[in-house]
Amino acid sequence: MMNIGIRLHDTAGATLREHLLSARAQGFRCGHAALSKTVPGFSMKEAPSLLTDDFAASVKRDFDETGISCAVLGCYLTLGTPDEEEYAWMRQTYLAHLAAAPKIDALVVGTETPTVSGADIHSEELLALVIRRLKELCRAAEEQGALLAIEPVYRHVVCTPERAERVLDAVGSESLRIILDSVNLLSTQTHTQADALIEESLRRFGDRVSVLHMKDYRPYTDRMDDVEALPCGTGLMDYSRLLRFAKAHDGLPMTLENTTPDTAVAAREYLERVASAL
Repeated sequence: MMNIGIRLHDTAGATLREHLLSARAQGFRCGHAALSKTVPGFSMKEAPSLLTDDFAASVKRDFDETGISCAVLGCYLTLGTPDEEEYAWMRQTYLAHLAAAPKIDALVVGTETPTVSGADIHSEELLALVIRRLKELCRAAEEQGALLAIEPVYRHVVCTPERAERVLDAVGSESLRIILDSVNLLSTQTHTQADALIEESLRRFGDRVSVLHMKDYRPYTDRMDDVEALPCGTGLMDYSRLLRFAKAHDGLPMTLENTTPDTAVAAREYLERVASAL
């Protein structure tokens, strides 16, 4: 059976347990948890003090009692900010999530590598900064028995499969993994190369992919930028290569993005139909 899940804040509910119950009712097996979007009163600014052992135990209980596994504990901050003072509090937030992840039984702590507006994402200096920070965070992950997973995004510092492989090799930690969101690698200029980018990603770091984010896309017609993200089955994405990879890695979590409570089941069923035909 495919391990298809969902980003929990895209489900119906006002509390984490309600979101989890909604996910279960719609046939999902795992979830991506952004605590600030699913737990009332949870603030990322206050995460280091909020992520206590009791809090983590409560989150784990909600997952366990609803029969949903936690594929991703989200900690999506501006990892590539050049401002060291700003990063100082982010670092504490990352460390708090890495400490909490094993207590929650989250597979990975998920993040991206955005930087500030106007910064040159392709600069070697900025890449070196991100690598240095990831090395430090991965040392903490190793100590905690946690995994940190980065999501390559074409607008971010880790913007291509080649850059992602460079980062993995430079950090050199088994605690650093990849969340592969193929649509995040696309732009209006490159969207016709989607299958080639997926193939390159799996060739370069397929053994280090811990989670797949699943959505669809179509290019914008009025701007040369990123593509419009859509629910699975409503755009141009060919999922064949991704689903063959998932079937070859039994239990690999695939969490849907860009759905609503009204579109989530159709998106899940679409992926199941495509997978069954492979």
